[in-house]
Amino acid sequence: MKIVDKNIGIPHRPFVIAEMSGNHNQSLERALEIVESAAKTGAHALKIQTYTADTITLDIKEGDFLISDAKSLWKGQSLHDLYKIAYTPWEWHEPIMRRASELGLICFSTPFDDTSVDFLESLDVPAYKIASFENADLPLIKKVAATGKPMILSTGMATLAELDETVRTIRETGNNEFVLLKCTSTYPSTPENSNLLTISHMRELFQCEVGLSDHTMGVGVSVAAVAQGATVIEKHFTLSRADGGVDSAFSLEPEEMKQLVIETERAWQALGRISYGPTEEEKPSMKFRRSLYIAEDMKSGDIFTTKNLRSVRPGMGLAPKYYNQLLGRRVTMDLKKGSPVSWQIVG
Repeated sequence: MKIVDKNIGIPHRPFVIAEMSGNHNQSLERALEIVESAAKTGAHALKIQTYTADTITLDIKEGDFLISDAKSLWKGQSLHDLYKIAYTPWEWHEPIMRRASELGLICFSTPFDDTSVDFLESLDVPAYKIASFENADLPLIKKVAATGKPMILSTGMATLAELDETVRTIRETGNNEFVLLKCTSTYPSTPENSNLLTISHMRELFQCEVGLSDHTMGVGVSVAAVAQGATVIEKHFTLSRADGGVDSAFSLEPEEMKQLVIETERAWQALGRISYGPTEEEKPSMKFRRSLYIAEDMKSGDIFTTKNLRSVRPGMGLAPKYYNQLLGRRVTMDLKKGSPVSWQIVG
C-alpha cells in the first residue's frame, strides 16, 4: 500500500510516524516547532489527534470519569479535564498540516467520532489513524474505511475475535488499504509487555501490513519490531520531556527520533533475503579461511605426516576436510614450507 508518495511494505524502509498528541502544551507556536523538529529528524509523517473534550467524554468529575489508577501518569484528573489539556484545537489543524506539507512531512490525524471524520475530510487528509481505545468502535471504523483512504489501526487490548471483526468491517467497505499496529496500551509500556512475536502472526492471519505503535522508552523495541517484519513505526514525539505535557514522559526527543529513523532503517536493511554462501562483499575474505599447507620442506616422494601437513590460514590450498585423506600419501615434487596443497602435487 501507499500513503501519498511513501510505499509501505517489507521491500521499503520503515514508515516512521512522529505522534504529536498533546505535546504542543496548548501552544500553536510550540506545535509548529514540533512539526519543524520532526521534519529534521527524518521521520516520514507527523500525526495529530482530532477531538474535543466534549466529543470524547462527558464533563463529570467523579466515578468512572475520574482517573484513579495509582500507576497512571494522569491520576486524579477527570477524563474531561485531561482531554481539555491534551486536545489539538481544530483551528490549528490547517496551519499544522500546511507547515508539515511545506517541510515534506505527510500529516494526518486520529479521529475519535463522526464529527472529527467529517472535519478531517474537509481538510482532505491523506490517511487516518484509529487509536487502540477506538479499535472496537465499529461504526467509527466503518465511517473512516468508507472514505477509501489508507488506515493505520492500533491493536492495543483487542482480542483476536475483536480484531477479526474490525478487519472484516474495514474490508466490507471495499477498503483494503490498512495497517495493523501491534500496541501495548500502557504509558509508558515496557519491553517485557511488548510481545513483538505477535507482529508476524498478525501479518499471517490478516494478510496485511503490520507495524508497531511503541510506547516504550528508547528505540530498541522499535528496532526489534522491524526485525520481526514491522513496516510502520509510530512513536510519540516532543521537543523536550523536561517541558512537561500529557504525553511527554513516554515521548522521544529530537535526537532520539533521529536515531529511531536511522536504526530502524538499519534493521530493515539487515533483513535482506534468505541467503547462504559468500555474498559478493564476502568473496575477498574467502582467502582468509583455513586450508592445507606444507609445514616443512619436502622432497619428491616424501610422505605427508602430521608434522609437514597443517591446516592454517590463508585459504589458498585444499580444504581442511581432505587432511586425513592426504596423510600417508606421497608428494610428486619438491615443495617449500608455505606451499599450498593441491591435488597436482599428490601421488
